Amino acid sequence: MMKNVDYIIVGGGYAALFFAHQLVMNGNSFLLFSDGCKGASRVSAGIVNPLVLKKFTTFWLAQEQIEFFRKTLTEIQTYTGNDYLIDEQIHRLFHDKSERNLWLSKSETEELGNFLDPEIKFLETIKNPFGTGRVNLSARLNVEAFFTDFFDYFKKNDSLSEEKFEYERISGSSYGDINFRHIVFCEGMGVRQNPFFSHIPVIPNKGHHLKVKLSVKLNHKLTLKKKHFLFPLDDELYYYGGTYDPNERPDAIDDFAEVQLRNGLSEFYPHEFEVAEVKYGFRPTVKDRRPILGNHPGHENFYVFNGLGARGVLSGCYFSKELFDHIENGKPLMPEVDVKRF
Repeated sequence: MMKNVDYIIVGGGYAALFFAHQLVMNGNSFLLFSDGCKGASRVSAGIVNPLVLKKFTTFWLAQEQIEFFRKTLTEIQTYTGNDYLIDEQIHRLFHDKSERNLWLSKSETEELGNFLDPEIKFLETIKNPFGTGRVNLSARLNVEAFFTDFFDYFKKNDSLSEEKFEYERISGSSYGDINFRHIVFCEGMGVRQNPFFSHIPVIPNKGHHLKVKLSVKLNHKLTLKKKHFLFPLDDELYYYGGTYDPNERPDAIDDFAEVQLRNGLSEFYPHEFEVAEVKYGFRPTVKDRRPILGNHPGHENFYVFNGLGARGVLSGCYFSKELFDHIENGKPLMPEVDVKRF
């Protein structure tokens, strides 16, 4: 017997889940295919950050993306029952006095005044001789709970298939015994195996992070950032990461990345720590640092949503609405993110 849905979604990361949220809010039926492989989204830090912290600059639509993200989490809470926003701000550890001065001067500008707190703080337990600056409007997503609850919700509503998606089973607007109006591919680096969208220019950026046990716990609930991010997890562990490696790398832990992380943490944490786990993922990045949205030229109802890069939490959330409005309401896509730019 044939089943009819408005959408098939292929993928299980931020792009897929935030797009599914748009469908939930608008009463569209869907079936999401996720075979349980943990991609880059599920091992990400979930950092919500309006700044490029190397340069103390902001990025395209940062304020709009953060405001929309907070609104979206409030909507999600209405049907999962949980709040996934961890309102613990980023504190940037300054490398030297000139970096601190740069922060202070940029905090007085119109573009960055919203984000850079001019009050310099000195924190206990860690080495921060030049102090730290707080990033206003920064926060974190509770990544583990977010994914667990979403997949539980999909299962309860018969909206999840845990089978591997097989492209050869597509025939017109049906997949096996499922008829669909639209299909949206949100596969991250898996798009390379997709016969319809393998041409899109996503570059794998490999990122590692550590789960560490600190011998002396931090007495502040913050997200610290020097080279990488450090923050407490639910249990006795802390997250420290992640690295950025745009070179093609094997699907395995790279020892040099683990050494890089150990050294980075030792720079400001002067006590013993134990590495409990090393994890990695491949972020789908694009040279122009813009996501990729839009439909296939030969299949009008086949769409791609990819290229979220290292800001997948924010861009996945914000552009899910852009794609939904494009498909359902005919709203033109922003040229900066339209797949037709390639």
